[in-house]
Amino acid sequence: MLDQHQIYEQILFEAFGPLAQLKSASLIAAGNHNQGIRLDTSEGIFFLKLNFDHERDILEKESKGLRKLSKSTFLKVPNTFGTGRMEDYNYLLSEFIPSGRPHPEYWEDLGMGLAHLHLNHQDQFGLEYDNFIASLPQKNHALDNWLDFFIEHRLEPLLGKAYFDRLIPLEFLKKFQSLYPKLESLFPKEKPSLLHGDLWSGNVLCGPDGKPCLIDPAIYFGHREMDLAFSRLFGGFDAKFYDAYETILPLEPGFESRIGIYNLYPLLVHLNLFGTAYLPGIEKTVNRFQ
Repeated sequence: MLDQHQIYEQILFEAFGPLAQLKSASLIAAGNHNQGIRLDTSEGIFFLKLNFDHERDILEKESKGLRKLSKSTFLKVPNTFGTGRMEDYNYLLSEFIPSGRPHPEYWEDLGMGLAHLHLNHQDQFGLEYDNFIASLPQKNHALDNWLDFFIEHRLEPLLGKAYFDRLIPLEFLKKFQSLYPKLESLFPKEKPSLLHGDLWSGNVLCGPDGKPCLIDPAIYFGHREMDLAFSRLFGGFDAKFYDAYETILPLEPGFESRIGIYNLYPLLVHLNLFGTAYLPGIEKTVNRFQ
């Protein structure tokens, strides 16, 4: 069995051959499922993400998402150099993004860059493959109707998991499902847009040039308001971000009233990952629509 240093060396070898010699490695992030390691090498500095989940393709799907984003917006997205499995770890090797101070037009750049991303369309909601949001599977089977997609592939799988794991009682599951008929006229009719899918402040970095950089996507083609609602969930972004976005893609009237419905999905994600501390936020929205 390889030790940690040998694992890093082997990953570098698989990505670059014998060129990149490891000088040092330092842990810069750690969570329940992932570790983030800075690798200083003879060929530069790289970021290594290690994942402990049994899903062997979780970081391969993340790498595909990063590459898709990179081709679809002018915003910075880290380059990727390799994914695979080493010992008990899934790994993703990518460009290391040093931190910088935000440029004066940082928020405007982010807003316009997201609008540019959302100008990428396809005919149906979904994606040609399933992927993940955090460590949870995310189904992307294509559907013509946004409401059907939102209910069948976003809300129902996580609602069912929460019930199965005894995070919610049957009574609340039925109460939640009673929302569905009331949502038919809520969403504006729009083309499916390419979404980041997990857009909160922790997944936007400020690069060394002071400009925003997108990381950790959970991409699919969905309703563009999903990204904007998600960005409001944990404190929100600067108002300049939303103003800049609307100079390119104005929102339909009533967006504020739809935010809570969109955010049922990320709140269900957090409920399933971190427990019932996130249930009151879900209950608040469900009760509002009774």
